[in-house]
Amino acid sequence: MKISGLQIFWLMFTFETGNMLLLTVGPPIIVAKQDAWISSLIAIFFGIAVVFAATKVGLFFPNKTLVEFTKLILGKWLGTIIIFFYFIQWYSVIGTILGEFAEFTITILLPTTPSWILILTMLLLMIYVTYTGGIEGIARCSEVFGPMVLLMVVLLVILSLPNMEFDRILPIYSETGFREILKGSFSPLSFLGESVIMMMMISFMDQPKQGPLKAIWGIALSGFLVSTVIISVLTIFGPEVASKFLFPAFETIRFINVMNFIQNLEIIAVLVWILSAFIKVSLYFFSASYGTAQILKLKDWRKMIWFVAIITFLIAILQPTTKLFGTEYVNEYWVKYVLPINMIGFPLLLLIVGSIRNRTAASKNGS
Repeated sequence: MKISGLQIFWLMFTFETGNMLLLTVGPPIIVAKQDAWISSLIAIFFGIAVVFAATKVGLFFPNKTLVEFTKLILGKWLGTIIIFFYFIQWYSVIGTILGEFAEFTITILLPTTPSWILILTMLLLMIYVTYTGGIEGIARCSEVFGPMVLLMVVLLVILSLPNMEFDRILPIYSETGFREILKGSFSPLSFLGESVIMMMMISFMDQPKQGPLKAIWGIALSGFLVSTVIISVLTIFGPEVASKFLFPAFETIRFINVMNFIQNLEIIAVLVWILSAFIKVSLYFFSASYGTAQILKLKDWRKMIWFVAIITFLIAILQPTTKLFGTEYVNEYWVKYVLPINMIGFPLLLLIVGSIRNRTAASKNGS
């Protein structure tokens, strides 16, 4: 299974965009108010740093996955502990997004449909694309879905222009201050930081050295698009009104009305999120299946697809409340724990120790 640099670009873009538009537009507005777009730009800068570190770590052992090279860098026991933390993230994210997909679809489109039917439908699609195509199949889907997501979001922003009043993002900085702006960046950064999945993807690239640049461009474009949407939300509603919405980006689309002809475009927003969420959850699903097989030393990794499917289906079904998918989930779990540990701490540790080991090995070979 090999994927190209272009596929990595579209994977990272599509992987990031949908959930960021759904869940990371509101939290920065609540904290940074009209300066939320600055928070988003700061998140892009640090997100690029995260994916750069993650891809550099992957290049230490370009033919091995995160599950394999973590033990080589940190030793068997510490490496296994770190891998365990990533497995918790992967399995929980799959279940959470499946539950999120069901709740979002029920809320917007199908209010009388049982959630388990929607969860099972998405899960079967994930199983199919992962079993038949592996990472190549997911990457090819991203090449189709990625440009569609980009064009649809750009189109919706353009159609929203008549409703925008740019004085609603004034004054800049003076009423908020750097501390609140920085705090507002944590939510989008915690999603851009999911690009650490590149530590699993590098080994599947036909030209691994293209990984850092392509992944950086993918998350930079996604982050810039989300920043543009945040500006759209602020200029249409203002920070006070926008902060009260559960899905502010979705609410802006309800206001689109061009010549009383182009309107009711909510289905496009739903499609954007579903396409992006499918790529994201499929990528996590593949990583969990492949990684679990490597831990158990199974030659046929596809056997673990069924195990992962059952576990994540149960997680999705047993999610306690819809609040899990809103601000509380992002702030109380994702930002506080996953961001500093899995997205910043472990990649930096692997980068530092791996660099030291490489230099030591190089000096021994030189001598």
